[in-house]
Parts: sequence; structure tokens; C-alpha cells
Amino acid sequence: MGRYTGPKTKVSRRYGVPIFGSSKSLERKNYPPGMHGPRGSRRKQSDYAIALGEKQKLRYQYGLLERQFRRIFQNALRKRGVTGETLLQLLETRIDNVVYRLGLANTRSAARQLVSHGHVLVNGRSVNIASYNVKAGDEITIRSRRPQRQSRAHPVTRRNAANRKRTTHRRTVFAVRAPRHAFLLSGAFSG
Repeated sequence: MGRYTGPKTKVSRRYGVPIFGSSKSLERKNYPPGMHGPRGSRRKQSDYAIALGEKQKLRYQYGLLERQFRRIFQNALRKRGVTGETLLQLLETRIDNVVYRLGLANTRSAARQLVSHGHVLVNGRSVNIASYNVKAGDEITIRSRRPQRQSRAHPVTRRNAANRKRTTHRRTVFAVRAPRHAFLLSGAFSG
């Protein structure tokens, strides 16, 4: 499938939040991009513009195209419960997002590349599809062909320590649990 390859800083500046991770340019230029950006402040938006902007932020943040996002939203509509929470659960249980949340990659796009190159195993089977939905109880293993080749990812933090199961010199195994209601509503999913 495709992915967004355009200017990431412009998108972050358009919405005024660091969508693709922290960016120094957003701190330096905290106004919208374009010719009229530095002059005026952000205009008052209609309700539709606000809703569209929030949807676009989610799309860019999770690295999805419109058709992929629409398919996930349709699945969330079919399930029982609050559609917004169900949508966030479906987005959070994608394998590329889980790899990012575990701290095995710096960005979601790096996590997506890890998955697509076949470095991620789910329950002992190689998964190279980034949209694969992980279920509670699945074990995620990172296949390392060469031990000296280490990712420059963040170390496993206290937030991710509950998911960690065991570590050897070659691979790390993580047990997955379902995202909690409080986790989704806390805004922790946005980073």
C-alpha cells in the first residue's frame, strides 16, 4: 500500500501540533505554512473544518491513506460500543503501532518498515503486513539476524515494561494486552 511521502513539517505546522514526532521547526515557526502564515493568527474554523482537521491529524499520525482509514472506520461502525473508542482501539492494535508503542522503533514509519521487512514475528510466524491487528495474548518477537545490528530506538520505558516478557541476547518477546479504556481517553495515544 501507499504512504504519505510529502513534507511532514508543513503538515505539522498546518495543524499546530507535532504530528510526526517532535520537531524543532515547529517550535521556531509556530505559525501556519505558506505566504500568509506569519501575518495572521489562525482563523476561526467552522465545525466541519474542525472535525475534518481532527480526522486528518489521526490519518497522518497513524500513517494511513484515506481508503485505509475509511475501511477501519467502517469496521468500527459495525462493532458494538462507542464508535470513536472502537476506532482508536482498532488503530492502536495495528502491528506497526504496537511495535512503535513497545519502543522498538523511533517513529511509526520506522515501525512500519520493520514490519514490512519481515523483522517482526507474531506468535512465531512472520508478519509483513502493517495493518495486521494484534489480539490480546499474542506474543511479538523481533527477529534479529545479526546481534550487533541494534536499532537506535528508545529503550523500553516504564510505560512499556508491563508488556515486556523476557529478553535474550538475540530477541525480545512481548506479550500484548488490549488497550484500556482509560489509556485511550487519556490522550496517551496521541504521541
